Amino acid sequence: MSKKSFTYFINLQKEIAKKVIDYDCIDNEINNICGIDVAYKNNIAFCSALIVNKRTLEIIESINHKSIVNYPYIPGLLILRESESITSILKLIKNTYDVLLIDAHGVLHPRKCGLACYIGVIIDKPTIGVAKNLLCGHIIKDNYIEYNGEILGYRIKKTNKKDIYVSIGHKIGLATAINIVMDLIKDNERLPEPLRLADINSKKYKSLNL
Repeated sequence: MSKKSFTYFINLQKEIAKKVIDYDCIDNEINNICGIDVAYKNNIAFCSALIVNKRTLEIIESINHKSIVNYPYIPGLLILRESESITSILKLIKNTYDVLLIDAHGVLHPRKCGLACYIGVIIDKPTIGVAKNLLCGHIIKDNYIEYNGEILGYRIKKTNKKDIYVSIGHKIGLATAINIVMDLIKDNERLPEPLRLADINSKKYKSLNL
């Protein structure tokens, strides 16, 4: 990805947001879930992807990939920093998966286009954003998150764990996204298993390359 102005990417987000499908487009049973996480050291991204069986949580595939990053972290513009790493590792995956989980926001974003939306539209697959921090909006009744008068996300609370925030990336409804993420969280863990394992792997991968 060549360096372009922030205005270019803001406009790109607005265009991608128009293409997001916010209802279920999954015809078959959901079996395999892919989770992706990226760790950083200076200007190197260490990306890990895992495919996990939804029912057994068995790891089907696990791969790593490192690349140069050209942009710093900018709130609301995570696509600058992570999109190239994620699209690159997705091309290396050999097994099929039904849903992709990304450690980032989806439509719960000031321009309704977080990284999960961007990646979901680009690869045209059901994608869910699972973020660790709230970027916009406020919590209302029953843990739903409202922004500009719309319900755009959901807070998952775990005893003795920090909250996480679920939102649609692409081709999935919010209720389905919430159920998938909650089904994948083990007792006493904060993150759904594919993302938890990807987070561990990306940090290990980084440590092995220092």
